[in-house]
Amino acid sequence: MELQTSQVAERFMRYVRIDTQSDPGSSSFPSTEKQKDLSNLLVTELLAMGIEDACLDEFGYVMATIPSTLSEVNVSVNHANGVQVPVICFCAHVDTAPDCSGTNVQPILHTKYNGAPIILPEDPSQIITTQAYPYLKEFVGSEIITASGNTLLGADDKAGVTIIMEMAQYLMSNKNIEHGAIKILFTPDEEVGRGTDHLDFNKLGANYGYTLDGGELGSFEMETFSADYLVLHIEGVIAHPGAAKGVMQNAIKVAGEILARLPKSEWCPEHTQDREGFIHPNHIEGGAEKARIEFLIRDFDTAKLKEHANKLLQIAEKVKAENPDFSKVKLTMEITEQYRNMREIIDQYPVIVENAIKAYEKAGVKPIISPIRGGTDGSRMSFLGLPTPNIFTGMQAIHSKQEWIGVRDMVKAVEVLVNLVEII
Repeated sequence: MELQTSQVAERFMRYVRIDTQSDPGSSSFPSTEKQKDLSNLLVTELLAMGIEDACLDEFGYVMATIPSTLSEVNVSVNHANGVQVPVICFCAHVDTAPDCSGTNVQPILHTKYNGAPIILPEDPSQIITTQAYPYLKEFVGSEIITASGNTLLGADDKAGVTIIMEMAQYLMSNKNIEHGAIKILFTPDEEVGRGTDHLDFNKLGANYGYTLDGGELGSFEMETFSADYLVLHIEGVIAHPGAAKGVMQNAIKVAGEILARLPKSEWCPEHTQDREGFIHPNHIEGGAEKARIEFLIRDFDTAKLKEHANKLLQIAEKVKAENPDFSKVKLTMEITEQYRNMREIIDQYPVIVENAIKAYEKAGVKPIISPIRGGTDGSRMSFLGLPTPNIFTGMQAIHSKQEWIGVRDMVKAVEVLVNLVEII
């Protein structure tokens, strides 16, 4: 493939300058209208490539079709042999995470990285080093892109958007490459867990898909956490502080005791890795009368989510039982399913994985198959009828001011996608 790194870098930097941060506190969809600023640009660029059906719907989804280049003869031969060329979808999300500012992103292209610490100019306390990010050593002498120190970069997932758009441009410019129909999908609100809430799978019309939302070169992910969102409601007994003796049962104190009883060196994100699950208190609010603690529950084994929730409830009930001042406190637990381990579905369609591995190897990329300690749009898509594993983009240190990406990784991902549509 003839693909210029400068072309890929320019496209990526153009996209990250557009603020598309999503908002978990919003009740609208998409959660922020500004996500559509990038989505509208993508539609314009897809139409300019000659992709005639590119459109943005009311919910902020961009859909487009790269037409099949297969001749009627080839299609007939395939059908005669009992082989149907599947329609595949490549997906990335346009929104950036609410964890760190995405306003006025100023990307910096480091053309020949020399291996030295990178001090980001707008906040010199933000220093990117090979000690903190060993993978950075792979890019000495080549191009990397960082933010300027005040914001995240937005490689999650504008790297994925860039890769898909570069693939589309390449295929529309090289129509001698044989492939079936290819669907392009850009979603909003992935970072706040709502990326597929209003997706019309019938309109999309794909047999299976691949998200472009992975990390370092070669990573291929077909297994994610299963995830639940748990809220522990604590109802105390309120009284005037001046006449509270023997009456008040303070919900704030109950919440504090429960949090203090959680294991300190296990069962939490800061002390788990690989295939270990956890329960993570990520928000608390309330007063003396009522309080609530919000938890994220994660495990690769879906059945263990219930075990984690039961363990938490046992801790809370023990706190209540052991303290007479909490005897009238009411504890209730509310659990909402977020997503499930995509492997439960993808294992039923081994060809999806086999084709991807072939595409990696054809590009000279060694596949690194590992589980994601998180989730992607592909998690929910897989359970909604569109099996969707995840392909690398190169993004590093995501959701932070030190986020960076190697341009080489994006270029290689484009090559993998072109190989993949040919193989399929």
